[in-house]
Amino acid sequence: RAQGIKVIACVGETLEQREANDTMKVVSAQIEAFIPSVERWEDVVIAYEPVWAIGTGKTATADQANDVHKAIRALLASKVSEAVASSTRIVYGGSVKGANCKELIAEPDVDGFLVGGASLKPEFVDIIASTAK
Repeated sequence: RAQGIKVIACVGETLEQREANDTMKVVSAQIEAFIPSVERWEDVVIAYEPVWAIGTGKTATADQANDVHKAIRALLASKVSEAVASSTRIVYGGSVKGANCKELIAEPDVDGFLVGGASLKPEFVDIIASTAK
């Protein structure tokens, strides 16, 4: 923090873990590993970035993404505080593109996006525009 650095903590599961219904077990363990290190939650953004969706063109459905984001908020509420749970930005980062961004951002617990390859394409403008809630 001394240097003004903020953190985007990326969490997510493999396809094998998702298919075994272990998504929240994996994501919770990842978050619980860094909770004790956080001094200023206002400097942290959590990005749910399912490993199986990174650069594959596959993406979680809006419902799937929101379910994980909602569970992350519940975890923060129980392990840190309600205030941290409600104020921490939780963004989605699994193959966000112009075709799926409006549906994803419409979900109540999706606060924005961590955009990879699509940031190099003209559709990035559509992704940015979709976040104007």
